[in-house]
Amino acid sequence: MPVNLTPPDPASLLPVAGVLLGIASAGIKKPGRRDITLIELAAGSRVAGVFTQNRFCAAPVTLCRQHLTQGTIRALVINTGNANAGTGEEGLRRARQTCEVVAGIMGCATEQVLPFSTGVILEPLPVDKILPALPAAYADLAPNHWSEAAHAIMTTDIVAKGASRQAQVSGKTVTVTGIAKGSGMIHPNMATMLGFVATDAAIAASLMPQLVKDVADVSFNCVTVDGDTSTNDSFILIATGQAGNAEIGDAASADYAALKATLSEVAIELAQAMARDGEGATKFITVQIEGGRDHDECKQIAYAIARSPLVKTAFFASDPNLGRILAAIGYAGVSDLDVNTLQVYLGGVLVAEKGGRAASYTEAQGAAVMQETDITVRVVLNRGKVNATVWTCDFSYDYVKINAEYRT
Repeated sequence: MPVNLTPPDPASLLPVAGVLLGIASAGIKKPGRRDITLIELAAGSRVAGVFTQNRFCAAPVTLCRQHLTQGTIRALVINTGNANAGTGEEGLRRARQTCEVVAGIMGCATEQVLPFSTGVILEPLPVDKILPALPAAYADLAPNHWSEAAHAIMTTDIVAKGASRQAQVSGKTVTVTGIAKGSGMIHPNMATMLGFVATDAAIAASLMPQLVKDVADVSFNCVTVDGDTSTNDSFILIATGQAGNAEIGDAASADYAALKATLSEVAIELAQAMARDGEGATKFITVQIEGGRDHDECKQIAYAIARSPLVKTAFFASDPNLGRILAAIGYAGVSDLDVNTLQVYLGGVLVAEKGGRAASYTEAQGAAVMQETDITVRVVLNRGKVNATVWTCDFSYDYVKINAEYRT
């Protein structure tokens, strides 16, 4: 079951002026399953995205990259149940066909539609099911369908993921609402999953590419479930400009900082929800690396710990076999790391220092922390001033079961 995670109250997901969402059933994997989401954006909306670095990227990722360079975006269309990845030219043709039908329904250009898919890889996109469902999704468009959309984009997720915040920008209240899906095949090489965050703030188009990257780097690029980077990872940031604030045009301004902080809060909540809903998860684990020389080495060590099957299975068993954490630190690839100068903490308990077990540490202390469902591993490198944080979960028996039976 998800770790200390409940679905958001639908009423808590605030409408964003200039965004309408519609849901429909195409029955891609299961009859009656609501698996199509259509999002309509107001004219003039600014859209930017970051995508998977997996070389076997899905057809919709390829089209999204192309369409984002060709003009303003008016619609997003998302299907679950099929990833349309590993499908070659035919996959591109089918993704483009979906965009064409959406464009026809909405009265916009094909290039103004962004497609997204999630599900099984190496299977053809079932456009024979998807295309007939699109008019129903269009008819369902409404500003308050964020919760329905959060459910519709789920695959192996148990809990729908959504979050909202508001902030003051230029004396105006701006709203930020986002949804995401992901619980397996989660490891960043961009962002890890499908994520859509919208705001009604007005911001210059020139600032959007850096803003979406910065938000991803403090949120979706800080979570791992199993070390597998998906073929379909996409994180999209939308700014409709409907809040009435003076357009933000300076990345050094207080308004930019306020908007970025609010967007980041929403994205962090969604990213952490993925680890809490990791396939079969029973523990939510925060890995904090402190006192590093640079961000890269901090992340290297954090991910070595967070994606180690031996570390993750020890957490599942509540077994303080903490030498596994030391081993992960040692093989992380920081060649000049002096293990004699660092400290390792489990929760608030000092476990290791001076290259070995801390004199004050007892097995009972470690066992007590390992019984908790939210656990922090803290490594103090004592070689600089840079810190990094990664969120992950344990590996349980259910992780193997879920993925062994994924297609059944």
